[in-house]
Amino acid sequence: MQKALVRKVVDGAEADTLLVLQHPHTYTIGRRGRRDDVLLSDEKLARLDVSIYDVDRGGEATYHGPGQLVAYPIVNIRPFGGPVKFVRTLEQVMIGTLADYGIGASAKEGCTGVWAGEDKIGAIGLKVSRGVASHGLSLNVNPDLGYYRHVIPCGSPDITVTSMEKLLGQPIDMDAVAYTLQYHFGRLLKLKMVEVEPKVTLVGVPLG
Repeated sequence: MQKALVRKVVDGAEADTLLVLQHPHTYTIGRRGRRDDVLLSDEKLARLDVSIYDVDRGGEATYHGPGQLVAYPIVNIRPFGGPVKFVRTLEQVMIGTLADYGIGASAKEGCTGVWAGEDKIGAIGLKVSRGVASHGLSLNVNPDLGYYRHVIPCGSPDITVTSMEKLLGQPIDMDAVAYTLQYHFGRLLKLKMVEVEPKVTLVGVPLG
């Protein structure tokens, strides 16, 4: 779906699009990652019903799953100052979203993503082709953080992760967080956000 949208945005046949979704339990390995970053054999992955995919985004290995909000901007980033500035903007989108829930978060010098204290709560991995971004960000809302025990996140065994649920002590409404994130995305990129149904079948976990 992303690849089809990238082609359409490159050709001017589709407007900039933000996909907002959850994935089933999945480990993805980016261009700089290795299979060894996922600490489970194929047999154990099958028993846990977890998929593993090599993907063409930047970065190393990470986890996606229910309770984690994923946003894939299929956006021509040339007007926004290029890839580095766009990544910094996506960090601010997550920081603004978390601030609306009373969570203080920040970016770290020399790192990509968003931290709440010493724990990572939001990750970013992009691909840019012909000026159009795909892949994007993931924000831990209510995921089962136990799945991070089986992966070396972003190539660093020292990274610890957290979630909005863990910090606030209660589950958080996913639809409300998705709406808040979309608001900050449009605000920071000065884009008018219009909700539409996907034109291609999207395989994943519904937000609700």
